[in-house]
Amino acid sequence: MSDETPSVLFVCVHNAGRSQMAAGFTEALGGGRVRVLSGGSEPGSAINPTAVAAMAEVGIDIAGRQPRAMQVDDVRASDVVITMGCGDACPVFPGKRYEDWELTDPAGLPLEQVRPIRDEIESRVRALLSSLEH
Repeated sequence: MSDETPSVLFVCVHNAGRSQMAAGFTEALGGGRVRVLSGGSEPGSAINPTAVAAMAEVGIDIAGRQPRAMQVDDVRASDVVITMGCGDACPVFPGKRYEDWELTDPAGLPLEQVRPIRDEIESRVRALLSSLEH
């Protein structure tokens, strides 16, 4: 990692739920100390409205976001790449820190089942931010 602001890329298949929630938490909890990117291997057409509702419950607004394709340049520019169920779709570059977060896909789940996913993402983001500060 360089002396500059660290960059984290969150990748899931549709870039509509897990990666968007992780990006929202990282931006909110990181206080500008981390550059945040997110993308999908097969981006959806819209953010999962249940993920939006779950994040709103904790005061984080992700409603205005749009799913986007993960770009090879995003991976190249990131210090840490967090994958969430996208398998081998992510290019691997030497010298990058990779983590695969096994999280249930919130697509099609009711809010009651998305809340624990959201809370697990928050816990993992807090640990990630702590590791970037040391």
